[in-house]
Amino acid sequence: MPFVKVHIHLVWSTKNRVPHLNSKELRLKVWNHIRENAQKKEIFVDFINGYSDHCHCLISLGVDQTIQNILQLLKGESSFWINKNKLTKEKFEWQDEYFAVSVSKSMVDKTRDYIKNQEEHHLKKTFQDEYEEFISKYGFEKFKG
Repeated sequence: MPFVKVHIHLVWSTKNRVPHLNSKELRLKVWNHIRENAQKKEIFVDFINGYSDHCHCLISLGVDQTIQNILQLLKGESSFWINKNKLTKEKFEWQDEYFAVSVSKSMVDKTRDYIKNQEEHHLKKTFQDEYEEFISKYGFEKFKG
């Protein structure tokens, strides 16, 4: 039996960054649904939170899971569920783009705190500012295609 402990910090936004998740109540409903759906699919969501136009999720990868597959399952099912339950005025979609970075054991608590404080964090900083920081901090390159 393999033993695996790989934490990944995932961040994804709503399509075109439309602030569909514009109330705390709606966000909690969506985050709880994503967590419940993940559990059914044996995806370990350690922590989840976000703001009106994006989601942060700390996961632990299973032995046969890929980041791409996990995101496809979480984003696809949750957007279907949001639309089926008419939780937003317009059609809801997640952006295809996402961030995924590994989190060392020593940084798991700090990452949880960062995700937990999204409401407060985004009173001072837009998601666009956060996006640019992630690009810079983690050395991602933006390709124009």
